[in-house]
Amino acid sequence: MFLLSNVLATFSVGRVVASGHPNFKSGDLVWGMSGCEEYTLITDPESLFKINHPELPLSYYTGVLGMPGLTAYAGFFDVSKPKKGDYVFVSSASGAVGQLVGQLAKITDCYVVGSAGSDEKVNLLKTKFGFDDAFNYKKEEDLNAALKRCFPRGIDIYFENVGGAMLAAVLPNMRMNGRIAVCGMISQYNLEQPNGAPNLFCLVAKRIRMEGFMVLDYFGTYNKFEEEIAGYLKEGKITVVEDVAEGIENVSAALIGLFSGRNIGKQLVTIARE
Repeated sequence: MFLLSNVLATFSVGRVVASGHPNFKSGDLVWGMSGCEEYTLITDPESLFKINHPELPLSYYTGVLGMPGLTAYAGFFDVSKPKKGDYVFVSSASGAVGQLVGQLAKITDCYVVGSAGSDEKVNLLKTKFGFDDAFNYKKEEDLNAALKRCFPRGIDIYFENVGGAMLAAVLPNMRMNGRIAVCGMISQYNLEQPNGAPNLFCLVAKRIRMEGFMVLDYFGTYNKFEEEIAGYLKEGKITVVEDVAEGIENVSAALIGLFSGRNIGKQLVTIARE
């Protein structure tokens, strides 16, 4: 989310009420960037995507079939370049991006471990999302020891969502020629003085490739992504968990809750139901 003019903007799903654009007509279901409001004026309709699988829950287009899903897909396949049998670690693994990365790793026949901030979320990773293992980072006194326990042979792919102490612990546990896809660093966003990352020489010694990416660069691949993930959803190969708040008045509380890990799965706010 960010400020667009004086309105908080976010990715959302909606129905076109009126349109002056030839590619969209009244009644079309779309997803894309809009304001956090009951009705919103889209001045750049080229940023909208039509919903091609309305038979699936529309909320999926804010998560697994929307921006977070494409983030997970692009970051895992295009940036991380997984191979069968790779050892994969995902931080913030129960969130909208992390939960899909882990499931894509299993579909690719990788071994995957996730970290999360509560026992409930850890259990969810192992029982619902099919992770091979998971741990509650808030209960671990030594993150390095936790990673060595979960990855005695080391980590091939780290899908980075957290930064800070977790990144510092991951680097010595990476294998030779490992890959780190930097999606986000949520532990650093609200710090006046962000934490530096020690152990960076591991990038040199272990020939690790660490690459940041932005999902905006992959919007051109959206149709391919949508068809593949919709197929997995219909086949039951991907499971989705959403955290739904009701009413536009709860947007602020839902947003603030993200930074303390209060949500489980993709955080949604429902403005109106059909």
